[in-house]
Amino acid sequence: MPKIHPLADVQSDRIGAGTQIWQFVVVLKEARIGENCNINCQVFIENDVVIGDHVTIKPGVQIWDGMYIGDHVFIGPNATFTNDLIPRSKQYPTSFPKTFIGEGASLGANSTVLPGISIGKYAMLGAGSVLTKDIPNNEVWIGNPAKFHGFITKEGTLLSKQLKDSEGQTYCWRNGEIEKE
Repeated sequence: MPKIHPLADVQSDRIGAGTQIWQFVVVLKEARIGENCNINCQVFIENDVVIGDHVTIKPGVQIWDGMYIGDHVFIGPNATFTNDLIPRSKQYPTSFPKTFIGEGASLGANSTVLPGISIGKYAMLGAGSVLTKDIPNNEVWIGNPAKFHGFITKEGTLLSKQLKDSEGQTYCWRNGEIEKE
């Protein structure tokens, strides 16, 4: 059973066991949230949203229609998502672009993601970065606009573009995953 703070406005009944929703969170009726998630205060979640299991969403984040968030994703404070590339007051697109965040990905505080973007498994977007294109699996992107900076392992070890860690250990791709050589 989820734990929902009495000051949250949760309209959805599709919230997984063990999920904690803090005060001043709004979750609309059609949203789906997995198990053991931590939805911090002051988060807004629209209808056409799917959030996987073991996801952490820090304060000040809005999850708009068209978003799919995989398992074990971390979304830092005030990360910003958009779902309308050409927004106009009281003019709505017939459908919103789909934004996908892959399993284990991490988005830094105050990062911005444009609509229709895919972020690969275990990828990382640096704090304050503005993402304008897709990030492949296990890549680290930083800056404005965000650019490829290096790689990251599933466990969180940062690697250079040459797949070396800070101690000079070399890694390689095996079966779609980064591993030590």
